Amino acid sequence: MKANVTKKTLSEGLGLLERVIPGRSSNPLLTALKVETSESGLTLSGTNLEIDLSCFVPAEVQQPQNFVVPAHLFAQIVRNLGGELVELEITGNELSVRSGGSDFKLQTGDIEAYPPLTFPEHADVSLNAEELARAFSSVRYAASNEAFQAVFRGIKLEHRPESARVVASDGYRVAIRDFPASGDGRNLIVPARSADELIRVLKDGEARFTYGEGLLSVTTDRVRMNLKLLDGDFPDYERVIPRDIKLQVTLPATALKEAVNRVAVLADKNANNRVEFLVSEGKLRLAAEGDYGRAQDTLDVVQGGSEPAMSLAFNARHVLDALGPIDGDAELLFSGSTSPAIFRAAGGGGYMAVMVTLRV
Repeated sequence: MKANVTKKTLSEGLGLLERVIPGRSSNPLLTALKVETSESGLTLSGTNLEIDLSCFVPAEVQQPQNFVVPAHLFAQIVRNLGGELVELEITGNELSVRSGGSDFKLQTGDIEAYPPLTFPEHADVSLNAEELARAFSSVRYAASNEAFQAVFRGIKLEHRPESARVVASDGYRVAIRDFPASGDGRNLIVPARSADELIRVLKDGEARFTYGEGLLSVTTDRVRMNLKLLDGDFPDYERVIPRDIKLQVTLPATALKEAVNRVAVLADKNANNRVEFLVSEGKLRLAAEGDYGRAQDTLDVVQGGSEPAMSLAFNARHVLDALGPIDGDAELLFSGSTSPAIFRAAGGGGYMAVMVTLRV
Protein backbone atom coordinates (compact mmCIF):
# COMPACT_ATOMS: atom_id res chain seq x y z
CA MET A 1 0.00 0.00 0.00
CA LYS A 2 1.19 3.48 -0.90
CA ALA A 3 -0.66 6.70 -0.12
CA ASN A 4 0.01 10.38 -0.68
CA VAL A 5 -1.84 12.84 1.55
CA THR A 6 -1.33 16.45 2.54
CA LYS A 7 0.04 17.03 6.02
CA LYS A 8 -2.74 19.54 6.76
CA THR A 9 -5.69 17.21 6.07
CA LEU A 10 -4.03 14.23 7.76
CA SER A 11 -3.18 16.30 10.84
CA GLU A 12 -6.75 17.61 11.07
CA GLY A 13 -8.17 14.08 10.99
CA LEU A 14 -5.65 12.79 13.51
CA GLY A 15 -6.39 15.75 15.77
CA LEU A 16 -10.03 14.68 16.02
CA LEU A 17 -9.11 11.06 16.80
CA GLU A 18 -6.43 12.00 19.34
CA ARG A 19 -9.05 13.56 21.60
CA VAL A 20 -11.04 10.31 21.67
CA ILE A 21 -8.35 7.62 21.69
CA PRO A 22 -6.77 7.31 25.18
CA GLY A 23 -3.02 7.83 25.52
CA ARG A 24 -2.83 4.98 28.03
CA SER A 25 -5.09 2.02 28.69
CA SER A 26 -4.98 -1.41 30.33
CA ASN A 27 -6.04 -2.64 26.88
CA PRO A 28 -3.28 -1.50 24.47
CA LEU A 29 -5.63 -1.92 21.49
CA LEU A 30 -7.66 1.05 22.72
CA THR A 31 -4.60 3.29 22.26
CA ALA A 32 -4.36 2.28 18.60
CA LEU A 33 -5.66 3.95 15.46
CA LYS A 34 -7.26 1.86 12.76
CA VAL A 35 -6.65 3.07 9.20
CA GLU A 36 -8.82 1.68 6.43
CA THR A 37 -7.73 2.60 2.91
CA SER A 38 -9.52 2.89 -0.41
CA GLU A 39 -8.52 4.46 -3.71
CA SER A 40 -10.20 7.72 -2.66
CA GLY A 41 -8.63 8.11 0.78
CA LEU A 42 -8.07 7.01 4.38
CA THR A 43 -10.71 6.30 7.02
CA LEU A 44 -9.28 6.84 10.50
CA SER A 45 -11.13 5.14 13.40
CA GLY A 46 -10.75 4.86 17.16
CA THR A 47 -12.67 4.37 20.39
CA ASN A 48 -12.51 4.90 24.14
CA LEU A 49 -15.58 2.64 24.71
CA GLU A 50 -17.70 5.75 25.39
CA ILE A 51 -17.24 7.32 21.96
CA ASP A 52 -16.49 5.59 18.64
CA LEU A 53 -15.20 8.01 16.01
CA SER A 54 -14.43 7.58 12.34
CA CYS A 55 -13.08 10.32 10.06
CA PHE A 56 -12.42 10.32 6.30
CA VAL A 57 -9.25 11.93 4.92
CA PRO A 58 -8.94 12.36 1.12
CA ALA A 59 -5.74 10.82 -0.29
CA GLU A 60 -4.26 9.16 -3.37
CA VAL A 61 -3.96 5.46 -2.56
CA GLN A 62 -2.44 2.58 -4.50
CA GLN A 63 -3.01 -1.07 -3.56
CA PRO A 64 -5.27 -0.34 -0.53
CA GLN A 65 -4.40 -2.18 2.68
CA ASN A 66 -5.79 -1.64 6.18
CA PHE A 67 -3.50 -1.31 9.19
CA VAL A 68 -3.34 -0.38 12.89
CA VAL A 69 -0.74 1.96 14.46
CA PRO A 70 -0.19 3.64 17.85
CA ALA A 71 -2.50 6.67 17.55
CA HIS A 72 -0.70 9.37 19.51
CA LEU A 73 2.77 8.39 18.28
CA PHE A 74 1.59 8.45 14.65
CA ALA A 75 -0.06 11.86 15.17
CA GLN A 76 3.09 13.25 16.80
CA ILE A 77 5.22 12.08 13.88
CA VAL A 78 2.89 13.64 11.30
CA ARG A 79 2.71 16.95 13.16
CA ASN A 80 6.49 17.25 13.23
CA LEU A 81 7.10 16.48 9.57
CA GLY A 82 8.80 19.29 7.66
CA GLY A 83 7.18 18.81 4.25
CA GLU A 84 3.63 19.54 3.11
CA LEU A 85 3.06 16.18 1.39
CA VAL A 86 3.13 12.94 3.39
CA GLU A 87 3.88 9.56 1.81
CA LEU A 88 2.71 6.41 3.61
CA GLU A 89 3.86 2.94 2.63
CA ILE A 90 3.21 -0.48 4.18
CA THR A 91 5.93 -3.13 3.93
CA GLY A 92 5.18 -6.25 5.91
CA ASN A 93 4.44 -5.15 9.49
CA GLU A 94 6.03 -1.75 9.08
CA LEU A 95 4.59 1.63 8.10
CA SER A 96 6.93 4.13 6.48
CA VAL A 97 6.02 7.80 6.99
CA ARG A 98 8.01 10.07 4.67
CA SER A 99 7.96 13.79 4.02
CA GLY A 100 10.72 16.09 2.77
CA GLY A 101 13.95 14.55 4.02
CA SER A 102 12.31 12.69 6.94
CA ASP A 103 11.63 8.94 6.98
CA PHE A 104 10.00 7.22 9.98
CA LYS A 105 9.40 3.48 10.37
CA LEU A 106 6.51 2.55 12.65
CA GLN A 107 5.51 -0.96 13.69
CA THR A 108 1.90 -1.84 12.86
CA GLY A 109 -0.40 -3.82 15.15
CA ASP A 110 -2.61 -6.87 14.73
CA ILE A 111 -5.57 -5.57 12.76
CA GLU A 112 -7.54 -8.78 13.31
CA ALA A 113 -7.50 -8.21 17.07
CA TYR A 114 -8.79 -4.65 16.82
CA PRO A 115 -12.39 -4.36 18.13
CA PRO A 116 -14.92 -3.93 15.29
CA LEU A 117 -16.52 -0.49 15.06
CA THR A 118 -19.85 -0.37 13.25
CA PHE A 119 -21.77 2.71 12.16
CA PRO A 120 -25.36 2.73 10.83
CA GLU A 121 -26.14 3.40 7.18
CA HIS A 122 -29.62 4.88 7.71
CA ALA A 123 -30.71 8.07 9.50
CA ASP A 124 -33.79 8.60 11.70
CA VAL A 125 -33.65 12.41 11.65
CA SER A 126 -31.38 15.18 10.34
CA LEU A 127 -30.40 18.45 12.02
CA ASN A 128 -28.38 21.42 10.83
CA ALA A 129 -24.84 20.61 11.99
CA GLU A 130 -23.78 24.23 12.51
CA GLU A 131 -26.91 25.07 14.53
CA LEU A 132 -26.51 21.94 16.65
CA ALA A 133 -22.85 22.69 17.40
CA ARG A 134 -23.68 26.31 18.29
CA ALA A 135 -26.48 25.18 20.59
CA PHE A 136 -24.32 22.65 22.46
CA SER A 137 -21.51 25.21 22.72
CA SER A 138 -23.89 27.85 24.16
CA VAL A 139 -25.03 25.72 27.10
CA ARG A 140 -22.01 23.49 27.76
CA TYR A 141 -20.71 25.71 30.59
CA ALA A 142 -23.73 24.93 32.77
CA ALA A 143 -23.26 21.14 32.77
CA SER A 144 -21.72 19.72 35.92
CA ASN A 145 -18.25 18.14 36.04
CA GLU A 146 -18.99 16.33 39.31
CA ALA A 147 -19.32 12.57 38.94
CA PHE A 148 -21.95 12.29 41.69
CA GLN A 149 -24.38 14.60 39.88
CA ALA A 150 -25.54 11.93 37.43
CA VAL A 151 -27.70 13.45 34.66
CA PHE A 152 -26.41 16.94 35.49
CA ARG A 153 -23.20 15.78 33.78
CA GLY A 154 -25.13 15.68 30.52
CA ILE A 155 -26.87 17.99 28.07
CA LYS A 156 -30.49 17.27 27.31
CA LEU A 157 -31.60 17.42 23.68
CA GLU A 158 -35.35 17.88 23.22
CA HIS A 159 -37.17 17.65 19.90
CA ARG A 160 -40.26 19.80 19.43
CA PRO A 161 -42.69 20.17 16.47
CA GLU A 162 -40.81 23.02 14.76
CA SER A 163 -37.63 23.30 16.81
CA ALA A 164 -35.14 21.55 19.04
CA ARG A 165 -33.81 22.60 22.45
CA VAL A 166 -30.63 21.84 24.37
CA VAL A 167 -30.55 22.26 28.15
CA ALA A 168 -27.73 22.01 30.70
CA SER A 169 -27.81 22.55 34.45
CA ASP A 170 -25.63 21.95 37.50
CA GLY A 171 -28.41 22.68 39.98
CA TYR A 172 -27.42 26.35 40.43
CA ARG A 173 -28.08 27.56 36.90
CA VAL A 174 -29.83 26.46 33.74
CA ALA A 175 -28.68 27.24 30.19
CA ILE A 176 -31.16 26.81 27.32
CA ARG A 177 -30.91 27.27 23.58
CA ASP A 178 -33.67 26.74 21.02
CA PHE A 179 -32.90 26.35 17.33
CA PRO A 180 -34.90 25.49 14.19
CA ALA A 181 -35.35 21.77 13.50
CA SER A 182 -37.83 19.40 11.93
CA GLY A 183 -38.47 15.68 12.05
CA ASP A 184 -39.64 13.28 14.70
CA GLY A 185 -36.61 13.04 16.98
CA ARG A 186 -36.24 11.57 20.45
CA ASN A 187 -35.40 13.33 23.70
CA LEU A 188 -32.06 12.18 25.08
CA ILE A 189 -29.16 13.15 27.37
CA VAL A 190 -25.69 13.41 25.82
CA PRO A 191 -22.72 13.28 28.22
CA ALA A 192 -21.13 16.74 28.31
CA ARG A 193 -17.70 15.36 27.39
CA SER A 194 -19.20 13.65 24.37
CA ALA A 195 -20.91 16.92 23.45
CA ASP A 196 -17.44 18.54 23.49
CA GLU A 197 -16.36 16.17 20.72
CA LEU A 198 -19.56 16.78 18.78
CA ILE A 199 -18.91 20.51 18.91
CA ARG A 200 -15.46 19.95 17.40
CA VAL A 201 -16.54 17.70 14.53
CA LEU A 202 -19.79 19.40 13.50
CA LYS A 203 -19.12 22.10 10.92
CA ASP A 204 -21.71 22.63 8.21
CA GLY A 205 -24.21 20.56 6.27
CA GLU A 206 -26.40 18.00 8.04
CA ALA A 207 -25.90 15.96 11.17
CA ARG A 208 -27.80 12.71 10.63
CA PHE A 209 -29.03 10.99 13.81
CA THR A 210 -29.61 7.26 14.21
CA TYR A 211 -31.05 6.04 17.52
CA GLY A 212 -29.98 2.83 19.23
CA GLU A 213 -30.45 1.28 22.66
CA GLY A 214 -28.72 3.77 24.95
CA LEU A 215 -26.74 4.94 21.93
CA LEU A 216 -26.79 7.84 19.49
CA SER A 217 -25.00 7.68 16.14
CA VAL A 218 -24.19 10.97 14.41
CA THR A 219 -23.05 11.06 10.79
CA THR A 220 -21.82 13.96 8.66
CA ASP A 221 -20.24 14.00 5.23
CA ARG A 222 -16.82 13.44 6.78
CA VAL A 223 -17.29 12.05 10.29
CA ARG A 224 -19.21 9.20 11.94
CA MET A 225 -19.62 8.96 15.69
CA ASN A 226 -21.31 6.62 18.18
CA LEU A 227 -22.07 8.12 21.60
CA LYS A 228 -23.21 6.32 24.74
CA LEU A 229 -26.10 8.23 26.28
CA LEU A 230 -26.81 8.93 29.96
CA ASP A 231 -29.65 7.10 31.65
CA GLY A 232 -32.10 8.87 33.94
CA ASP A 233 -34.66 11.64 33.95
CA PHE A 234 -33.52 15.24 33.54
CA PRO A 235 -35.06 17.49 36.25
CA ASP A 236 -38.07 19.66 35.41
CA TYR A 237 -36.03 22.78 34.69
CA GLU A 238 -39.00 24.80 33.44
CA ARG A 239 -40.40 25.23 36.94
CA VAL A 240 -37.40 27.38 37.95
CA ILE A 241 -37.84 29.82 35.04
CA PRO A 242 -39.43 32.93 36.59
CA ARG A 243 -42.71 34.08 35.04
CA ASP A 244 -43.53 37.18 37.09
CA ILE A 245 -40.92 39.66 35.86
CA LYS A 246 -40.86 42.83 37.99
CA LEU A 247 -37.76 44.56 36.64
CA GLN A 248 -36.11 44.51 33.25
CA VAL A 249 -32.67 45.88 32.38
CA THR A 250 -31.06 46.19 28.95
CA LEU A 251 -27.41 47.10 28.31
CA PRO A 252 -24.50 46.06 26.05
CA ALA A 253 -23.33 42.57 26.99
CA THR A 254 -19.68 43.47 26.47
CA ALA A 255 -19.90 46.42 28.86
CA LEU A 256 -21.45 44.24 31.55
CA LYS A 257 -18.82 41.51 31.09
CA GLU A 258 -16.00 44.02 31.42
CA ALA A 259 -17.52 45.65 34.51
CA VAL A 260 -18.13 42.31 36.24
CA ASN A 261 -14.56 41.28 35.45
CA ARG A 262 -13.26 44.49 37.00
CA VAL A 263 -15.13 44.33 40.29
CA ALA A 264 -14.71 40.54 40.63
CA VAL A 265 -10.99 41.08 41.18
CA LEU A 266 -11.82 41.97 44.78
CA ALA A 267 -14.73 39.54 45.23
CA ASP A 268 -14.41 37.11 48.11
CA LYS A 269 -13.39 33.78 46.57
CA ASN A 270 -14.62 32.01 49.70
CA ALA A 271 -18.08 33.57 49.40
CA ASN A 272 -19.11 32.37 45.95
CA ASN A 273 -17.29 35.20 44.12
CA ARG A 274 -20.14 37.42 45.18
CA VAL A 275 -20.97 40.50 43.10
CA GLU A 276 -23.94 42.68 44.04
CA PHE A 277 -26.26 44.21 41.44
CA LEU A 278 -28.23 47.31 42.44
CA VAL A 279 -30.64 48.66 39.82
CA SER A 280 -32.15 52.11 40.29
CA GLU A 281 -33.03 55.17 38.17
CA GLY A 282 -31.54 53.82 34.93
CA LYS A 283 -28.26 52.81 36.57
CA LEU A 284 -26.77 49.41 37.38
CA ARG A 285 -24.25 49.56 40.21
CA LEU A 286 -21.96 46.58 40.64
CA ALA A 287 -20.12 46.06 43.91
CA ALA A 288 -17.79 43.43 45.34
CA GLU A 289 -15.93 43.17 48.63
CA GLY A 290 -13.22 40.85 49.89
CA ASP A 291 -10.35 40.62 52.35
CA TYR A 292 -8.29 43.20 50.47
CA GLY A 293 -10.86 45.89 49.78
CA ARG A 294 -13.97 46.92 47.86
CA ALA A 295 -14.76 47.61 44.21
CA GLN A 296 -17.64 49.40 42.54
CA ASP A 297 -18.67 50.12 38.95
CA THR A 298 -21.72 51.89 37.52
CA LEU A 299 -23.31 51.37 34.11
CA ASP A 300 -26.12 53.18 32.30
CA VAL A 301 -29.02 50.86 31.46
CA VAL A 302 -32.48 50.94 29.93
CA GLN A 303 -34.77 50.09 32.83
CA GLY A 304 -38.37 48.95 32.78
CA GLY A 305 -40.91 47.07 34.88
CA SER A 306 -43.11 47.67 37.90
CA GLU A 307 -40.29 47.79 40.49
CA PRO A 308 -38.37 51.09 40.68
CA ALA A 309 -35.30 49.49 42.25
CA MET A 310 -33.94 46.09 43.18
CA SER A 311 -30.81 44.67 44.83
CA LEU A 312 -29.51 41.20 43.96
CA ALA A 313 -26.28 39.25 44.23
CA PHE A 314 -24.72 36.65 41.90
CA ASN A 315 -21.66 34.49 41.55
CA ALA A 316 -19.42 36.56 39.24
CA ARG A 317 -18.17 33.47 37.40
CA HIS A 318 -21.74 32.39 36.71
CA VAL A 319 -22.62 35.83 35.37
CA LEU A 320 -19.67 35.80 32.98
CA ASP A 321 -20.53 32.29 31.79
CA ALA A 322 -24.14 33.30 31.19
CA LEU A 323 -23.11 36.36 29.19
CA GLY A 324 -20.62 34.43 27.07
CA PRO A 325 -23.01 33.37 24.26
CA ILE A 326 -24.67 36.82 24.07
CA ASP A 327 -23.67 39.27 21.35
CA GLY A 328 -24.99 42.82 21.24
CA ASP A 329 -27.34 43.89 24.02
CA ALA A 330 -28.13 41.69 27.00
CA GLU A 331 -31.52 41.67 28.68
CA LEU A 332 -31.68 40.92 32.41
CA LEU A 333 -35.06 39.94 33.83
CA PHE A 334 -35.57 40.01 37.60
CA SER A 335 -38.55 38.73 39.56
CA GLY A 336 -37.18 39.43 43.05
CA SER A 337 -33.99 39.64 45.08
CA THR A 338 -34.26 35.99 46.13
CA SER A 339 -35.79 34.55 42.95
CA PRO A 340 -33.91 33.17 39.92
CA ALA A 341 -33.01 35.72 37.23
CA ILE A 342 -32.94 35.43 33.44
CA PHE A 343 -30.08 36.59 31.23
CA ARG A 344 -30.73 36.53 27.47
CA ALA A 345 -29.96 38.38 24.24
CA ALA A 346 -32.18 41.44 23.77
CA GLY A 347 -32.70 40.63 20.10
CA GLY A 348 -33.81 37.05 20.66
CA GLY A 349 -31.84 34.14 19.22
CA GLY A 350 -33.20 31.37 21.40
CA TYR A 351 -30.60 31.51 24.19
CA MET A 352 -31.48 31.94 27.85
CA ALA A 353 -29.62 31.52 31.14
CA VAL A 354 -31.45 31.14 34.46
CA MET A 355 -29.41 31.68 37.61
CA VAL A 356 -30.16 31.48 41.30
CA THR A 357 -29.32 34.60 43.31
CA LEU A 358 -27.12 34.73 46.38
CA ARG A 359 -28.55 36.04 49.62
CA VAL A 360 -28.51 39.82 49.74
